[in-house]
Amino acid sequence: METVVDIVKCKCPNCNEGEIFKSKGNIFLFKMPKMNVRCKNCNYKFEKETGFFFGAMFVSYALAVAEMVTSLVIFWYFASLSPLYVFAIIVLVAILTSTFNFRISRSIWIYIFA
Repeated sequence: METVVDIVKCKCPNCNEGEIFKSKGNIFLFKMPKMNVRCKNCNYKFEKETGFFFGAMFVSYALAVAEMVTSLVIFWYFASLSPLYVFAIIVLVAILTSTFNFRISRSIWIYIFA
């Protein structure tokens, strides 16, 4: 359970204290999160090789699909909204969670190969 908390907080997989990201980013200001190259605490290198985070795209895709399916079930089946409103809500959820998914997917990917 402690590992899951460290993944969500984007902590270094080696020392569990350093930060993976310099900034969290902000979707409203069109700023993507910025990563540290190395952990400031233990000097752990986050990007193992060029293209290392290519696989994190698949993790991000899985997270986005899970969020979209959850939104579909909640707003179509339980709230009984029209398909157009449900579509708009799903698009809004995808946009609002994009920076979160970016950070979490990279954190998950780093922890898989740590």
